[in-house]
Amino acid sequence: MNRKTPAHDAIVVECDLPEAPENVWRALTEPEIVATWLLPSDIKAETGHRFSLGAKDGSIDCTVLEAKPGRLLRYSWREQGISRTGETSGFDSVVTFELARTANGGTHLRVVHDGFTAVTAAACSVTGANCSVAVDAPKPLRTLTAANTPQWRMAA
Repeated sequence: MNRKTPAHDAIVVECDLPEAPENVWRALTEPEIVATWLLPSDIKAETGHRFSLGAKDGSIDCTVLEAKPGRLLRYSWREQGISRTGETSGFDSVVTFELARTANGGTHLRVVHDGFTAVTAAACSVTGANCSVAVDAPKPLRTLTAANTPQWRMAA
């Protein structure tokens, strides 16, 4: 897997899934499946392919930056929305999905969304149920711990 250090303003999610990488790849790249867990799209896992993720309050324009079947999918994410005041709003970011086969034949999935949290100042990490989520930000100020997982670490 490409373990490039994510940008400081990245959300990182890592999960161990029981499904084989081929099945996870299908869930990331087949429009009919993507529509069931994300948004309707016309995605194709081909470098340079432009596609849209549809939403009722705006659309997300994407371009596949890199595609290595069963291993890596990276695309730009240009969100266009309408604010409550009627002005257009949005941001540019990059989403990367890294897949690796685990010893038991499942998939270790790492998702990095760079540029997403630039609009926030919180830091948070969650672990549990074979998944972890980390939202990077400087110096977490306090830790909140539940009696059982997941565990949250947040900056005030």
